[in-house]
Amino acid sequence: MSVRFQIAALIYMMVQGVLFGIGVVAILVSPPLAERAAILIPALVLATGAISLPISWFIAPRLRLRGRRNVAGI
Repeated sequence: MSVRFQIAALIYMMVQGVLFGIGVVAILVSPPLAERAAILIPALVLATGAISLPISWFIAPRLRLRGRRNVAGI
């Protein structure tokens, strides 16, 4: 496994949790959406799971670069 994949796997759940939290708040605050929460929340879980993959893959190399600068003493 590459280092990028390992970092992306670690931050995947955090990214998904943040996106899910934003989505749940949006669903529950809006009365028309809150009526259909039993259908929308499971759909939101699937959607955030799919959206979180590319986002965590995009963030991973930036976290690795940040660590290298700190180790080098810059």
